[in-house]
Amino acid sequence: MTDSRGPLRPTGAGRAVAVLVLVALAALIPLLGPSAALHGTGEAEAPGAGGIALLRTVLFAALCIPVGELFVNRLARSLPGTESGTGTGHPAVPRSWSPFAAAAGFAAALGLASVVATGNLVPDQVADIDAGGLYASRDGKLALLEVNAFLVAGLCAVSRRPVTQVWPLAAVVVAEALRAHPPTEYSPLTGSALTLVHLTCAALWAGGLLHALRVLRLWPRTAGAALLGLYARVAVVLLAAITATGVCSSLRRMPPETILEQLTGTAYGRALLAKVLLVAVVAALALWARRRLRRAADPLTACAPARAEVAVLGLAVAASGLLTALPVPIRW
Repeated sequence: MTDSRGPLRPTGAGRAVAVLVLVALAALIPLLGPSAALHGTGEAEAPGAGGIALLRTVLFAALCIPVGELFVNRLARSLPGTESGTGTGHPAVPRSWSPFAAAAGFAAALGLASVVATGNLVPDQVADIDAGGLYASRDGKLALLEVNAFLVAGLCAVSRRPVTQVWPLAAVVVAEALRAHPPTEYSPLTGSALTLVHLTCAALWAGGLLHALRVLRLWPRTAGAALLGLYARVAVVLLAAITATGVCSSLRRMPPETILEQLTGTAYGRALLAKVLLVAVVAALALWARRRLRRAADPLTACAPARAEVAVLGLAVAASGLLTALPVPIRW
């Protein structure tokens, strides 16, 4: 007798250990990354850079999870035999992690807002936080927008229409894009547009793959292979958009004639190089999974490289959080 479910998977204990190891590695990147990246560059480390990088990592991860769930659930509804999101021919999707992600995102955004409220310094005590001052600056207003957006996203996630999360989540993406490119920067709106596309596609890719693998644990093999194949086709477009926007953003901050020197001589360049290497590994794993999906006798053998892809994507998200806490390179 053959099993109609997905391929063999690690035991619950094995998965728990793997997740703990991945979370620990992802946390070490932003916590220890600033000192390592700045070593020997002559650049000064901002106070609390490790903590800020960790909060940014949590915020990015909290954005990826609900965006990925909405994306994959939409793909699932487009498959034959599905209705109203759960489907008449397929089992229901797994329990949503969006409420927990919204709570984590709210806490991270609140922590980052407290830093902005103390003049971009880590507060030593509650009295140091000037909450009212947030309304007086652009960064403060954007920080408040992210706090409120995650709060609303959490309320939407537990409502009868969780799809409405898309609006507060979109507000977080817009706020991050604007925050990353202040008005004093060269062509800030261009930079914000690139970041907007980059962050949106990255959230769809990372969060979507995570949720797709969770769905495959419940769906029959044939339906699961169809869903994974549909996700893979969209992921190709997402990877192309991420690559294009990433290259353009890098060239805006590090002109072609200086990029090789800055990739090794500046903290931002080193962190960017590490992220590029991680994305290259992710792309290779995605290609491996796609080949298995199209050519293997059992398409769901693609789940093995896809799980590794999710793990490396988690490290790439942590590298993105690290980048936001490092000084932007000078345009030489």
